[in-house]
Amino acid sequence: MKRIGILSDTHAHWDDRYEKYFADCDEIWHAGDIGSVEVLERLEALKPVRAVYGNIDGHPIRIRTKQHQRFEIEGATVWITHIGGYPGKYAREVTPEIYRNPPKLFISGHSHIAKVMYDKTLDCLHINPGAAGLYGFHKVRTLMRLVVDEGTFRDLEIIELAEEQLSKNR
Repeated sequence: MKRIGILSDTHAHWDDRYEKYFADCDEIWHAGDIGSVEVLERLEALKPVRAVYGNIDGHPIRIRTKQHQRFEIEGATVWITHIGGYPGKYAREVTPEIYRNPPKLFISGHSHIAKVMYDKTLDCLHINPGAAGLYGFHKVRTLMRLVVDEGTFRDLEIIELAEEQLSKNR
């Protein structure tokens, strides 16, 4: 059994509550648009991190992360990418592979909208943790936590972070 903290779209913003909410987690997964090496390093100081880069991430983050992370954990296949779409509207870049070799859990960021959907066609759970940073059009900042246990996912939580001034600069 592994407890996992999931976030995306921090856009270089650090919130001390990440430490609080991920304290009992075994790993942290970041679905891209990290925004700064400092945020990545602070997460890595808390727990082991599996991260992908997003469209805003520059070379310093891209040399430390991958575009896609695909791995096995606790009997489940997981795929994390930044721009992945969602069931029925997967991103063009992931569509061939997700249908050819679907994971049990597909995590993507980018939209800034927290979303949990089950794809019956692929027998795959899709999660977008929303945006944990201040930059973007989202009105609520979110993180997620879940447990991976013997190939299943349980105890999924969506955590809303108290409002701070969100940047409307796009």
